[in-house]
Amino acid sequence: MIPKEILKQIRRIEIRSGKLVNEMFAGQYSSVFKGRGMEFAEVREYSPGDDVRTIDWNVTARYGHPFVKRFTEEREMTVILLVDASASLRFGTRNKFKAELAAEIASVLALSAIKNNDRVGMVLFTDRIEKVILPKKGRNHIMRLVREILFFKPEGRGTNLEMALQYLNEIWRRKAVIFVLSDFDGEGYEKALRVTGKRHDLIAVKIDDPREKTLPKVGLVGLYDAERSTTVCIDSSDKRFTSKYQELRQKQDEETDALIKRARVDMIALATNAPYIMPLVKFFRKREKRQSR
Repeated sequence: MIPKEILKQIRRIEIRSGKLVNEMFAGQYSSVFKGRGMEFAEVREYSPGDDVRTIDWNVTARYGHPFVKRFTEEREMTVILLVDASASLRFGTRNKFKAELAAEIASVLALSAIKNNDRVGMVLFTDRIEKVILPKKGRNHIMRLVREILFFKPEGRGTNLEMALQYLNEIWRRKAVIFVLSDFDGEGYEKALRVTGKRHDLIAVKIDDPREKTLPKVGLVGLYDAERSTTVCIDSSDKRFTSKYQELRQKQDEETDALIKRARVDMIALATNAPYIMPLVKFFRKREKRQSR
């Protein structure tokens, strides 16, 4: 039984996402994410004006007069949401948890996809594969994905993005659009990210919370690591410690961004305390501009 507050939250996300898709994102999604290209349809007899490059020489030789191949554009795509369900996504100090922001972004992307007649699937992962939902169409299906992100209780707590990407490459061989929604709090996944980026159209959606980068000056405080279930007591009024902490977090953040860039993967950087509309719009416009060159 899903709690009423979760149902209300899903409904709010549905209304907000639907409005954003209708007003802003659907057209941009269509222009940025195109189908897999041209798909063979049939062979027919040659007619004057046909491109000679489309002649099927095997069929022509068999029947003694020219035949040509006809192709149609394969518009439909598959979109896979690879969603981090680790304990670090259940953190948030401002407007929402990181998992809630992931659910909203997933809803916007998925609704844009089905409006364009694409199929959407999802893989939830921690330090293991938690749940796989096969690609389908339909608004009810999309709301099920949102519900799972918000309500699903994973068995694992840690993050293994390398394993998740390798799993995705094994089960999905045909090219797809892959959105990885995560805080990328892990290591050892650069090679897997690069391999997946070559096979698929891969986009990293990096979700942060501002409190993870700076500490409040409240004296002695316990820092709880949700993924490792450990607590460290620190003095947040110690300027040297807080300065060192901020430097370390900034370095980790910069290293993550550099890693994603080295893997030649596009990234959308989002935070729980800031609107996500403009970063998404900026991403779509950047991709559209790059493809029109």
